[in-house]
Amino acid sequence: MRQDEITEILNRPISKELLARDLTRLAYVARDGTPRNVPIAFTWNGSQIVMCTSKNAPKLPSLRANPAVALTIDTEVHPPRILLVRGRAELDVVDGIPAEYLQMNGTYEMTAEQRVEWEKEVRSLYDGMVRVVVTPTWVKLIDFETTLPSAVEELARQRAERENA
Repeated sequence: MRQDEITEILNRPISKELLARDLTRLAYVARDGTPRNVPIAFTWNGSQIVMCTSKNAPKLPSLRANPAVALTIDTEVHPPRILLVRGRAELDVVDGIPAEYLQMNGTYEMTAEQRVEWEKEVRSLYDGMVRVVVTPTWVKLIDFETTLPSAVEELARQRAERENA
C-alpha cells in the first residue's frame, strides 16, 4: 500500500476518532508459531502507534524473532467502526517510564489523588520499559456505511451484477 493511501485513510475523521481510543489488539506470531492477540494500551503520535510493555513481557522474544504485527482498533456500537493496521514492530528499550506510557494511561478516569498514587506505583515497579513502535504499512477503515469488509464488498458486487443481468 502506498504511503499517500495510508495517510489519506488515517486522516479520515473516523480513523482519527479510533486512533484516539485507549486500547488496540496486538496480533503477532509467538515463538512456537501459533498466533497471539493481546489487548494493549496505545497512543498515536501522528505517524506511529506506540505501545509500552515491561522489559520481561513474553511477547518481546516473539516480536524480536518476527516483527510483523497486525492491530485492530474498534468500537462496541452498531454498526462497528474498525481500523485495521499492519506493520512491523520496532522495539526500543528505555530507562524509566516512557512519556507515552503516562500519556496513554492518562485517559482513564482517576481523581488527582488516584493519579498521583498510580504514577508512584508505576515508577516503583518499572526501572524501564520497552516501547513497541509500529509504523503502518497497510491500513483499512471499515465503518459499514462507506466501507465494508472485502468479502462483504465482493458479495455486494456479485448481488448488483445479478440484479443488473
